[in-house]
Amino acid sequence: MSYKRVLTIQDISCFGQCSLTVALPILSAAGLETVILPSAVLSTHTAGFTGYTVRDLSDDIPAIAAHWRSEHISFDGIYTGYLGSVGQIDQVLDIIKTLSAPGAVTVVDPAMADNGKLYPAFDEEYARQMRRLAFSADIILPNMTEASYLTGIGYREEYDEKYVREMMGALRDSGAKTVVLTGVSYDEETTGVAVLDGEKFDYYRHKKLPRGSHGTGDVYASAFVGAYMRGMSAYDAAAVAADYTVACIENTADDPAHSYGVKFEPVLPYLIKRLS
Repeated sequence: MSYKRVLTIQDISCFGQCSLTVALPILSAAGLETVILPSAVLSTHTAGFTGYTVRDLSDDIPAIAAHWRSEHISFDGIYTGYLGSVGQIDQVLDIIKTLSAPGAVTVVDPAMADNGKLYPAFDEEYARQMRRLAFSADIILPNMTEASYLTGIGYREEYDEKYVREMMGALRDSGAKTVVLTGVSYDEETTGVAVLDGEKFDYYRHKKLPRGSHGTGDVYASAFVGAYMRGMSAYDAAAVAADYTVACIENTADDPAHSYGVKFEPVLPYLIKRLS
């Protein structure tokens, strides 16, 4: 495997095991040179904490990108997560256009919604603008709620495979080359990941754990990018990322005080083994 350089653009919550504090170690463990571009700096993430500090870095991003261009730095992969504003969507699109190496892969996690609702920081206009970024990507990693906002197909709590295929087809037809749809559950005991790679549809089922946790979407997306950039197919990368995320949740389940994230670091050897 060649030594690949990946840029990940998302916020950094200094405490809380999410976003860049998850992406950097996971991508590095996957054997990738990992470059970070924070969209904002928060003292903690926003789930379960109050009084947190936030500094938006939109004003800094153009100068950072310009410096990289002057140094002829480019990236084999660009992976985006939580962005703070419509303006940052435009900045990311410019970075993809000007800093991608030949053949670079773009992966967009349109982190903006869950459980049928947008996150508090976002509105319908942000969701509409996110379509421009998501549908320009090689691979998108939405959950069911985000897929609903991206396609305009109504969100459902209960659904069948026909509904999932319709959703994924709409995403693909809008421009995404490969769709990895997370949190696809057909029963109460299991959940999984649906993958549409070209015309090929696959579904990877795994057990559903009773405990959820903030940051697991970031764990999943980062593990997926790591596996995919190591040369795995989209389906195999989706399966490895799902298994790793489940293992991280299980590793945290016996510690009720650790409610703000998952203990993903001790499980990194498992991920490295799977990637080998």
